[in-house]
Amino acid sequence: MHLVKVSLHPENYPTDTQYPFNLPIFHRTSHLIFDTPVTFFVGENGSGKSTLLEAISHASDIHIWRSPQGMRYERNPYEKALRYFLTLDWSDGRVPGAYFSSETYRYFTRAVDEWAVSDAGQLDYFGGKSLVTQSHGQSLMSYFRSRYKIRGLYLMDEPETALSPRSQLELLRLLNEMGDAGHAQFIIATHSPILLACPGAKIFSFDHTPVRRIQYEDTDYYRVYKAFMEDYKKYLEDT
Repeated sequence: MHLVKVSLHPENYPTDTQYPFNLPIFHRTSHLIFDTPVTFFVGENGSGKSTLLEAISHASDIHIWRSPQGMRYERNPYEKALRYFLTLDWSDGRVPGAYFSSETYRYFTRAVDEWAVSDAGQLDYFGGKSLVTQSHGQSLMSYFRSRYKIRGLYLMDEPETALSPRSQLELLRLLNEMGDAGHAQFIIATHSPILLACPGAKIFSFDHTPVRRIQYEDTDYYRVYKAFMEDYKKYLEDT
């Protein structure tokens, strides 16, 4: 593992009335231990899993690609401040890495294409083809296969949103292979029962306060899909 522990310091929070500091989960969770190559964050939208993932990225000095911020009617000054109240423990010093989400990926691919105008060799780091001209699913897998061969910490926010089930299986194989190779560590916020099936992965549930580890079969995603398939099978047998 590269990142072995993340500690939260609620005693230093600047407020307890505005997001994300108003979430009980960030007050009652003291730390998370990372001791597997692949760790998943699961929970309903708004539970805080993506917020913590972004905070870890910022605290690790991992850049998040974003479009320029537009005007907002009301601004939350604490929205991105959780990073300042985390302590990160590393096994052998900080490592480079990357943050992925479907939203930020669009801006990243455009930046890579702009770099390639002056230096086409930049594309060699991402499969040798423009990420913009490929289909979205092909572009993502080209990026994943090339980037995750490099030693580092990789944070992913719901990567399944742009992937077909078959591509999710391909990403699952990649996570397993890169994790077994011992140089890449992944922390992933997801709703995908396919990705959650990664062998040996640890799953943290943000639907519990404090955050706690659960087994694959105890996730809502596994239970909902399992119940659906069983009900559908019963329906076919009865008709």
